[in-house]
Amino acid sequence: MAKLLSCVLGPRLYRVYRERDSGRTQSSVPGTPAAIATSPAGSWESYYQPRALEKHADSILALASVLWSISYYSSPLAFFYLYRKGYLCMSKVVPFSHYAGTLLLLLAGVACLRGIGRWTNPHYIQFITILEETYRNNSPENKKQLSAYNFDFKSWPVDFHWEEPSSRKDSQRGLSHKGVSLLRTEPLHRGTADNFLNRVKKLPCQIASFLVAHTLGRRMLYPGSVYLLQKALMPMLLQGQARLVEEFNGRRAKLVACDGNEIDTMFIDRRGMSEPQGQKLVICCEGNAGFYEVGCLSTPLEAGYSVLGWNHPGFAGSTGVPFPQNEANAMDVVIQFAIHRLNFQPQDIVLYAWSIGGFTATWAAMSYPDISALVLDASFDDLVPLALKVMPDSWRTLVTRTVRQHLNLNNAEQLCRYQGPVLLIRRTKDEIITTTVPDDIMSNRGNNLLLKLLQHRYPKIMGEESLRVVRQWLEASSQLEEASVYSRWEVDEDWCVSVLRSYQTEHGGDFPWSVGDDISADGQRQLALFLARKHLHNFEATHCTPLPPHEFQIPWKL
Repeated sequence: MAKLLSCVLGPRLYRVYRERDSGRTQSSVPGTPAAIATSPAGSWESYYQPRALEKHADSILALASVLWSISYYSSPLAFFYLYRKGYLCMSKVVPFSHYAGTLLLLLAGVACLRGIGRWTNPHYIQFITILEETYRNNSPENKKQLSAYNFDFKSWPVDFHWEEPSSRKDSQRGLSHKGVSLLRTEPLHRGTADNFLNRVKKLPCQIASFLVAHTLGRRMLYPGSVYLLQKALMPMLLQGQARLVEEFNGRRAKLVACDGNEIDTMFIDRRGMSEPQGQKLVICCEGNAGFYEVGCLSTPLEAGYSVLGWNHPGFAGSTGVPFPQNEANAMDVVIQFAIHRLNFQPQDIVLYAWSIGGFTATWAAMSYPDISALVLDASFDDLVPLALKVMPDSWRTLVTRTVRQHLNLNNAEQLCRYQGPVLLIRRTKDEIITTTVPDDIMSNRGNNLLLKLLQHRYPKIMGEESLRVVRQWLEASSQLEEASVYSRWEVDEDWCVSVLRSYQTEHGGDFPWSVGDDISADGQRQLALFLARKHLHNFEATHCTPLPPHEFQIPWKL
């Protein structure tokens, strides 16, 4: 009877991964069928085959879940309609509550029938037995057996908690249960008129910003957190995850961040391979509709690096909502997991981000300055210009306030706090982070990210004349045009390297540098173009085109 109850309340099982050898080793968990444990690969290991009762019950419950999600998103319109029709009164609500209660009882009955279907399936019995044993004893052997199953991640045991590392300096980094430290927007100058009455006048605007950010704004910024989209992508995500586990021996793990959110991660270890790049760990930060199962993780993986992918809060197996604070909290526990559990030194970690993932990557680079390098692909400097691009002009003030207060992705500001090597990859046909049209490459916000970085690191070099020359170079949309601008100014790369190395030897490597103060205008232009070319590479593609493995490279370091 206890096992039947476990089947009723247990998680949904999607897949049982096949192993590379001819058969699966016999389970050491008592109560699991030995015959099933030694089934040949390629039979039921590939996909879990539910019995008819479980299959049909699952379909009914999945349909109910989708209908509930649709009703949730349309509830404001529904309540308005019911109010206008006079249905929101006690005489109408009471019968409706009876119908709702009856429907819930029917769904509970369907869930029980699904449990009976699972109970009669020896494959599910084996899985639930291993899961219960892992809850009782979270040993490496039990976790290894459990990792052969892909099931509802809510029931996955916790692998790493943010409080585990004993060596972390919480007081210095401002870490608490509320979250890690973020760079805050500087408040406007406040005079004597900014009294209590003035703050009361601002309250309606602040309430409007809060409502916009927590309803429309967050879902527009992170569409991957919308349940209906995740439901539509589920087959693709399951297939991508199976590829990572079966072909690359990927290891899935659940991390608990300081805000309580559970973060879904996937680690592929290449340290035992012959390729030297396998000693480097590339932590991948996905875009606003990206998942590690089908996202940018494949680029460094196919290039031979060890990789660690993770899903944003509210994406797939990760819980929570993807606001900047939650994003940074998730990134923090991912870094801690890489250092303290996977045993990578910060000097062996490279951060790779695509699109909106640049926020968490630049935050991690700023907060963990010993990290080896940072690669930003199709990223931007600031969210405000991109948000204004897609919203009506009449909303300009509201959009600016909402972004600054609740959705402030200040990538450039965080990037300028990082001292290590940086590579920016600009898509020459990017249709997402341009503020005009895709063909207008000068409206690509990656240009602003590069200029702000160079102006911060080399303020004496990046004067008005140097900025003009670099902008000419940025206008080039092909390698031929780029080389033409570069050769026009006769850049002597050997001379540029010698100047920079001499300054580094004499003054150290901490930015900003004062190099260029005593150099001619022609020399400053050469240095500016040389540095721009070393920090930004063009990739002739649109925003969502996967980056080929040969285009992924470690940033230039002097």
